[in-house]
Amino acid sequence: PLVLADQLGFFREEGLDVVVSDFPAGALAVQAVQSGAADVCVGAFEHTLRQQVSGHAYRSLVVLGRAPQLALGVSLRALPSFKAVADLAGRRIGVSSIGSSTHLAASLVLARAGLAPQAASFVAVGSGKQALNALRSGRVHALCHADPIMTLLEQKADTRIAADMRSLKAAQDLFGANMPASCLYAPQAFVQKNAAQAQALANGIVHALKWLQTAAPGDLVKAVPPGYLMGDRGLYLAAFNRVRETYSTNGLMADDGAATALRVLTRVQPELADVKVDLARTYTNDFVRKARQKHNV
Repeated sequence: PLVLADQLGFFREEGLDVVVSDFPAGALAVQAVQSGAADVCVGAFEHTLRQQVSGHAYRSLVVLGRAPQLALGVSLRALPSFKAVADLAGRRIGVSSIGSSTHLAASLVLARAGLAPQAASFVAVGSGKQALNALRSGRVHALCHADPIMTLLEQKADTRIAADMRSLKAAQDLFGANMPASCLYAPQAFVQKNAAQAQALANGIVHALKWLQTAAPGDLVKAVPPGYLMGDRGLYLAAFNRVRETYSTNGLMADDGAATALRVLTRVQPELADVKVDLARTYTNDFVRKARQKHNV
């Protein structure tokens, strides 16, 4: 949705000149906002929770994804006898970066299999082809990543999907409730100082979410940058169709979304269980409500 809002000119229609800086992991994007290199961020919602625990006020303005769109794949060349997640004890699991949503998801998968997060070694491998090469070279035994990388690996006989979060049902089964994923979030100070810009950003994203609901495959291929296709149009569309339902239809945070994210976070980071988090300050639906009125969503 962020790329579509940019590529299709929805931000320009709102009077914005947006510069999108891509980072190989969500945790690195947060650092860019903290350092002042970026004003706002699109990344996993749980970063707003972590920031509040660290004493920083960040707030989600629009929810882009209502499931993490991630999967955990195991290399059968590295672990030919792999049968269950418990077999990953003592192994190396690739994640985009430590503290990222891929790290959180992989940690939760281990926890549900009865393993402590420390039972495996998490290795930061970045994203895209860099992550793909880390698994294929044997640098890691398993990889938690998004599509289209996981669909590409899944099509090969040497990778087995051990945990899947790329559909609403699979995410509900794993998280037990609505789990918000990617969102547009910003420091509260930015929102207060630049309310009009924040609303314009929300308008652009909600417009993109609406466009995505009825877009045909050909429309999507034309809209995204060529690099997204990884040289294989069919692979990209197969991956997109797998996760299409997990994109938000309206940009709203579900009533139980923030609480679910906090519960998941504290399960894999028990030290946060005793920390008071004010969930009402981690998101707002106000900007989305106005955007929906404008775009009839």
